[in-house]
Amino acid sequence: MSTYEAAGVDIEAGERAVALMKDKVARSRRPEVVDDASGFAGLFDASALLRYRRPLLASSTDGVGTKVMIAQRYGKHDTIGIDLVGMVLDDLVVCGAEPLFMTDYIACGKLVPERVAEIVGGVAEGCRLAGAALVGGETAEHPGAMGPDEYDLAGAGTGVVEASAMLGPDRVVAGDVVLALASSGVHSNGYSLVRHVLREAALSLDTVLPELGRPLGEELLEPTRIYSLDCLELARAVDVHAYAHITGGGIENNLSRSLPADLDALLDRSSWTPPAVFGVLAGHGKIAQRDMDRTFNLGIGMAAVVASDVADAAIGLLAGRGLDAWVLGEIVPGTGQARYR
Repeated sequence: MSTYEAAGVDIEAGERAVALMKDKVARSRRPEVVDDASGFAGLFDASALLRYRRPLLASSTDGVGTKVMIAQRYGKHDTIGIDLVGMVLDDLVVCGAEPLFMTDYIACGKLVPERVAEIVGGVAEGCRLAGAALVGGETAEHPGAMGPDEYDLAGAGTGVVEASAMLGPDRVVAGDVVLALASSGVHSNGYSLVRHVLREAALSLDTVLPELGRPLGEELLEPTRIYSLDCLELARAVDVHAYAHITGGGIENNLSRSLPADLDALLDRSSWTPPAVFGVLAGHGKIAQRDMDRTFNLGIGMAAVVASDVADAAIGLLAGRGLDAWVLGEIVPGTGQARYR
């Protein structure tokens, strides 16, 4: 006799997972969230946008990539959701948008309620750190398509920005200063290369390297820093012209996206020392500097382009919020490229 459970889908496990994650999701709630008794949709009170003269809605969607494979191998699932939020909502803040709400999607080979609750708990915590609400999501069991311990997650977020306050390349002028905002580590990009290095160098995730002082698995699963509230506060306090979220493609490629066609960002590589994990990867993987540059954030998770006369104030404000920042370079005439001296 054929049943859904015999095919590998456990409906009761799904219901238990929802019950386990309920309290965690509630921690991300914003006043504008409206309950939908049916639970089929996430509702957000759009009258909150009435305080804007011309509100522009911003949206973003992303996943975590193969970092999930490190989480699965290491058996740690409570922070990968934070990575998802960082990838989605910190894209919104680049244009100056305030993140409002987010939804997530988890596909897994076998639905283990406790594991799903850990993953969603991380998403909810990330949303809380970004000032956004987790208003809904979906969990799907894909037996046969994925192994019992395999899963993947993705999400979508929505934010809002006043049209007249939108940040971007058109605000950047020669003489502006580029600030680097420190990353918490590798974040969520470049993990296909990371896993290649682990295989080639025969490194175990349990290995404690002297450069790191903790197991390699813990270092690689350090959650992505979430910059949303820091960037919004900075833009309220000083003259910020543009942001760049440093994700896949590295510092140069991502910063170039926030420059006008006639200006360059001239960067000073000597202004910082990348965290030790990047030296570990480069050394054990024999990775050339150029490949490091275009794959990893190298210790800079967000860049801000600000007016030159507010650079010191900006660094001080971020330091007061527990975020290290420094002068990375300056804006000069050019062809729309970020480049090192």
